[in-house]
Amino acid sequence: MPQINKTRTHSVVPGHGLTRLRAAITAFFALDGFVFAGWVVRIPDIKEQTHASASTLGLALLGVSAGAVLTMTMTGRFCRRYGSHPVTVVCMTVLALSVALPPLTHSAPALGAVLLLFGAAYGGVNVAFNSAAVDLVAALRRPIMPSFHAAFSLGGMIGAGLGGLVAGALSPTRHLLGITVLGLLVTAVAGRTLLRHEAPVPPERGNPGPGSGARRPDGRTRLVVVVFGLIALCTAYGEGAMADWGALHLQQDLTASAGTAAAGYSLFALAMTVGRLTGTALLERLGRGRTVVAGGATAAAGMLLGSLAPSVWAALLGFAVTGLGLANLFPVAVERAGALAGPSGVAVASTLGYGGMLLGPPAIGFMADWFSLPTALTSVAALAAAAAAIGATTRRKLSG
Repeated sequence: MPQINKTRTHSVVPGHGLTRLRAAITAFFALDGFVFAGWVVRIPDIKEQTHASASTLGLALLGVSAGAVLTMTMTGRFCRRYGSHPVTVVCMTVLALSVALPPLTHSAPALGAVLLLFGAAYGGVNVAFNSAAVDLVAALRRPIMPSFHAAFSLGGMIGAGLGGLVAGALSPTRHLLGITVLGLLVTAVAGRTLLRHEAPVPPERGNPGPGSGARRPDGRTRLVVVVFGLIALCTAYGEGAMADWGALHLQQDLTASAGTAAAGYSLFALAMTVGRLTGTALLERLGRGRTVVAGGATAAAGMLLGSLAPSVWAALLGFAVTGLGLANLFPVAVERAGALAGPSGVAVASTLGYGGMLLGPPAIGFMADWFSLPTALTSVAALAAAAAAIGATTRRKLSG
């Protein structure tokens, strides 16, 4: 009786299979943004429920960040060993289940514990589906990475908008439980496609094994990955700063109304979404290197206008230009890091990027105390310019 060869191989997935994979991965990106935004809009209700002070709530919210940072590198190893597709499904399942837990807590320590789990799942799924997206980008030979991040942005906008609409009608428990049910349904449907197909690998990569990132990067490659991670950090710093301080700048420094101030971040987020939706065409026209340089320079100019302009409308225009400029920097950085070092590269770039998002808001706060908020916000422009400079010096590596 002949022996059966049980060695797993990575063949090129047929065209229709790649289309299905793209749709499934896009669904996971959109779901991730939707779930996270749904949780964020209920934070005030959870604060009241747990009777937490501002400081204790801040400590509890650190659970999300701590969980994400702790699991990102670990998830890269899991993706190398088991493949990014099953890891994506497992992490998204945990994320969908864990978002229902915060309303069940009645103290800040308990909230911090469940947010640690939520953050771990959030960090894990971000590394896993970005790794899956990197493989698909390589197989399709088209720079479609921004489209996945556009789905995340759209999911977040829908999740935040829907959360605002149902906030008065549904309790946090029912709202977040509904998100859990929807999340599990989407995971079941989209996850079936991921589990039926192994990650596509172009023929020139050979047969690296279950995880597309099984190849081990050398020291020089690791250094380049870290440099790409710094681009992600510069971009995410701006996103975090805009989310936490943009509205306050408009209201405090430019005497905008509360509604206009709230519209500032919405305009920034919308511009970023539009930039990502058109990112593939931009990358095909300019290439990755020039896109990073142009995007960083555009964001720097936009943020200088947004932070130093004397009128509300000029500042709003600056916020929109900043969103357009930053839109494609993070997707490009993560995609190139993954192309060089597989899931480990995605993990490094994502961890640095997430660190930038964590660093931005408190850094702006300290600088605002030392100088002023408009001056502090110019640091976003400085880091965007730094991303452009890094892009210029690593143009060959970015172009691959």
